[in-house]
Amino acid sequence: MDSGSTQSLTFYDFLDRMRNPTSLDLVRSIKSFIVSFSFYVANPENDGKRVQEFLLTMESAIRDHPLWAGASEEEIDCAVEGLEKYVMTKLFSRTFASSPEDTKIDRDISEKIHLLQNFLRPEHLDIPLVLQNEASWLLAEKELQKINAFKAPREKLLCILNCCRVINNLLLNTSMTENRVLAGADDFLPVLIYANPPQLHSNLKFIQLYRRQAKLVSEVAYYFTNLVSAKSFIADLDSKSLSIDEIEFQESMQAARLASKETQIEPPPSPALDEIAALAGQMDPVPSTRMHDNITGGSNYPFMEADAGELTVGDVERLLSLYKDVVTKYASLCRAVKHLSISKTESPVPVLKENKAELKMPEGRSKNVDHSRGE
Repeated sequence: MDSGSTQSLTFYDFLDRMRNPTSLDLVRSIKSFIVSFSFYVANPENDGKRVQEFLLTMESAIRDHPLWAGASEEEIDCAVEGLEKYVMTKLFSRTFASSPEDTKIDRDISEKIHLLQNFLRPEHLDIPLVLQNEASWLLAEKELQKINAFKAPREKLLCILNCCRVINNLLLNTSMTENRVLAGADDFLPVLIYANPPQLHSNLKFIQLYRRQAKLVSEVAYYFTNLVSAKSFIADLDSKSLSIDEIEFQESMQAARLASKETQIEPPPSPALDEIAALAGQMDPVPSTRMHDNITGGSNYPFMEADAGELTVGDVERLLSLYKDVVTKYASLCRAVKHLSISKTESPVPVLKENKAELKMPEGRSKNVDHSRGE
């Protein structure tokens, strides 16, 4: 490192140093460790110990390496952070939710939260009215839900910290404006329950096993422990955990289960195209022609293949008319399909909930996370 540089090493700086020919011994050690994981049967606890020991060994090797001669503690720390991110990104598919038990716990918690969201209200958790700030809750929830976009333990942990800091700021502001003494975790935990991402259990276990133990201390440890407590609270939650009558709780849960099952019913097979055409016979066919043919009136929709440069202001009125025509025919087709489906099944087609694919950040990217030091 240049003697005059004061900038901390980033993950990409770490990768650059690993490309230096003098780092060949370190690169071999890293690659050998990653490959060695394929020789062992997946076991989260043993895998976690193996990673922790490797990071400690490599930290010593980095300190003694010529590439980091004269480096500050911050630079050494950044190098090990880069190493942790690199290794755990490579091993992510092997180490995250690696056991059937973890997958089952994730599924059970997710299903339970889904049921509770149908009827659970802040008053059931004894959340005071002054803390029922939907804007803050939504912001906290969004911060926590970013956790599945990252593969490195530190970045996942930062998502938790950002979420918890939003909640903590809400509590502090309330204590000052309402002259109310906060009860610490008693106030913090109920609010945190409203911000739960998918695979909550596996995310927490992944951080606990693979985040450098020296970094799970002080403020980080406090917030992390609160989220672990929230997860446990949800897993064991029943009417006794809430301000709700036992009968009302059981009836609400049963109603939520029935509603959930109804949305999971498979739709009937799609009707044949010729049947749709017969029921929607009032629709005009749309010839497949190109724009230069359409200019002479050879199509009902002359702008389908038009280039933007070919359109003029004078075309706006006709475009609007054609758009209305398309909408009318689309609605007619929808009614025809629905009519055919009902006639075949003698019951309405259930509405299926849309499954949203989780968006993944590119490997090594971490733009939406606050990378302030000290975590």
